[in-house]
Amino acid sequence: MSETTRAPSNGSLSADGRFRLTDLRARPYSGPLKRPFVTSRRRVDSVQGVLVEVDLDNGARGIGTTAETWAVTGESVASILATINGPIFDSLTGRDLCLREAADAVATCCQGNTSAKAAVDVALHDAWASGLGVPLATALGGNTAGTLETDMTVSLADPDRMAKEAVAAWADGFEILKIKLGQDWQRDVNRLETIREAVPRARFRLDANQGWNAKEAISAIRRLEDAGLPIDLVEQPTPKHDLVGLAKVTAAVDTPIMADESVATPRDALEIIRRGAADLLNIKLAKCGGIGPALAIAHLAEAAEMGCMIGAMMEPRPSIAAAMHLTMAHPAITIVDLDSAEWIKDSRITGGYARHGASLRLSDRPGLGIDLDDSLTEGSFA
Repeated sequence: MSETTRAPSNGSLSADGRFRLTDLRARPYSGPLKRPFVTSRRRVDSVQGVLVEVDLDNGARGIGTTAETWAVTGESVASILATINGPIFDSLTGRDLCLREAADAVATCCQGNTSAKAAVDVALHDAWASGLGVPLATALGGNTAGTLETDMTVSLADPDRMAKEAVAAWADGFEILKIKLGQDWQRDVNRLETIREAVPRARFRLDANQGWNAKEAISAIRRLEDAGLPIDLVEQPTPKHDLVGLAKVTAAVDTPIMADESVATPRDALEIIRRGAADLLNIKLAKCGGIGPALAIAHLAEAAEMGCMIGAMMEPRPSIAAAMHLTMAHPAITIVDLDSAEWIKDSRITGGYARHGASLRLSDRPGLGIDLDDSLTEGSFA
């Protein structure tokens, strides 16, 4: 297959930073996974999502992606396409806009539909930075220097299967493993003990995906603490609406507790901070709706002297690159969980960043620096 490499735009933004959208295209995207992705909430064997392209009148093009995640955002490929081709398209076309106005138009054109909004928002930011001729991180006030260390997820399964996955991840250079738990707290403890025997030098981040109640979470975490297991954090141990329970867990254990499903918006983040319900916040672009809301959550966390992790759904490479650029632009985002593109068996999307073991390094090309194979851009769009 031939590959289309996007050169920097010959155009530039107008003196006041305004542009006009000349085209918005969205089409279904599907990518098989190398192995099933399993949590206490769902099983995924292939990524079903949407690829978005936007063209600006300065010649710049931007790319965004997202994936359907029924268990988190409640969106399907059909609903994402309907939102992009309906209210988002209507809110952007025929207008001279600056980036903030365009992002606000996307955010306010309808309720919910955060995955659809995030895909278009990322594409707009990609095109904006490309029009400026700089990487997105630079346009956001950061830079592309340095590397980020991501973890690798081990899916929920029987202990021996999880141990084998952990060994494979360690052999691939991942020293921090994100362990999916949340099915039964006593079996979960046994799972982790088996994994620890298989990879004794690894560090762990545990993700219960809302699978425990407060009492179970406290029992499990205390038992793991007593065993001296190297656990960096526990993510979303309780149901997302149970902030009282989440706060009880946070107060009862020494291990840092992270809110994920409980924090989708800046308002959610403020409420978690007000209640002291968690020690850390997990930011995901598809969950909050784009780069602006993500930055707002990071700003709140920074003011509260809380740390943030940047994460993603099971999303393709452009979503991961966008999350990396956001990370390099905000000091409150100190933990990285961006392994999802490594699960997808698809060579049609390249560029944006390089991975060496667990280390991720951004490209210094304008925008996101993503390349798409011709097969993804030719033909009819939804």
